Amino acid sequence: MQALVESDIRSTLGNATETELVQVSLPVRFFVTEWAHLDAFAWRDPRIPARGYLITELGGSAAGVVLRAAERTGSHHRAAICSLCHTQQPGDQVVLFSARRGGASGERGDSVGTYICSDLACQETVRLGRPPAPSEVQPSTHELERIEGLARRTRAFVAEVLNGAA
Repeated sequence: MQALVESDIRSTLGNATETELVQVSLPVRFFVTEWAHLDAFAWRDPRIPARGYLITELGGSAAGVVLRAAERTGSHHRAAICSLCHTQQPGDQVVLFSARRGGASGERGDSVGTYICSDLACQETVRLGRPPAPSEVQPSTHELERIEGLARRTRAFVAEVLNGAA
């Protein structure tokens, strides 16, 4: 992924309102991010915990969306799978995130939702060589395939949200 600065972040958020753009808070790790090793950059807003951001590259340029987290309803005693990184987590660590569509359809109230790791750390999760939990099925795919799958699904989700944005 290409390196981004704060002004780039704000300009990539294709579904953000003017108010949301003013309110964007970057995580501390933003300033030490190794962009060359990422396919996407995502974080929960430190000042507005129900808000998250997801930025990836579409067509060679950065594109991002503002996410809204639903209240956690999952149980720690049940498993859930993130739609982006396909990692099995305790149910309370996967949250439904929705994103207002870009353009006129978003202004009408249309949105897209999917279940994502609640900390939005999918990029780090697929790169960890951690052993599976006792109830987790051993992944059959290679780490590189997991990374490529995450990148593909992330781009597809952001493109779907921004579909219709002018």
